[in-house]
Amino acid sequence: MNDPRFHLALRMGDNSLILAQQNSKWCGHAPTLEEDIALANVSLDLMGHAQMWLGLAANIEAKGRTADELAFLRDTQEFRNALLCERPNIDFATTLVRQYLFDAWHLEQLGLLCAGSDISVVEIAQKAFVEVRYHRQRSSSLVIKLGDGSAESHTRIQNALESLWPYFGSLFENSDNDYILFKAGISELPASLRTRVVEQLSADCGQSTLTLPDSLFYHKGAVQGHHTENLGYILAEMQYLQRTYPSSNW
Repeated sequence: MNDPRFHLALRMGDNSLILAQQNSKWCGHAPTLEEDIALANVSLDLMGHAQMWLGLAANIEAKGRTADELAFLRDTQEFRNALLCERPNIDFATTLVRQYLFDAWHLEQLGLLCAGSDISVVEIAQKAFVEVRYHRQRSSSLVIKLGDGSAESHTRIQNALESLWPYFGSLFENSDNDYILFKAGISELPASLRTRVVEQLSADCGQSTLTLPDSLFYHKGAVQGHHTENLGYILAEMQYLQRTYPSSNW
């Protein structure tokens, strides 16, 4: 598909879809009832965003596929989510910091898309922005509290931050389509967001006694469909029902 908007919608939708799937695994298992409900609600929001973005991708593609088919009938190499979103739920600290890093990028990205030139993209970005603003407030508040909490909570959050940092950078990886989108005034280059997002993270770390990693290294290739092995396990679980019973309807 040559229309660069298809690739943008796919990338945004896949990010939300995979992260929603990962977060939903905490339902009934979070450390507190409040967090259990909060994570479930965030997952539902992200799933709604995925539905809108993948629906847009399907409309642009115009090959008769639906958002559901894009979600459940593609293989790993066809997904364009950032590597951060597919990192495993090692513990609650990892899940929280993964969401925190994603939220910081997500809010900035949606804010810029809201000012873009494509009305279909703008409409979805505006709807998602309101919910993601809450996501950002919630995750940053928790990270600051736990980072400046007990010795154990500080260590767990710091370790999670350091382990996820090499995957965080894939959110800022430019592709050939991104340059076309930028020239059309639809979206900023992903790499251009990094400085602003890192500055926000640094300010949060100043309040939480956490140390932001200063490494510029990050794993690349997600925009070309190169993923970690964990995505395969996520899709095997997420797509099982549709692939076992093709074209099933409720």
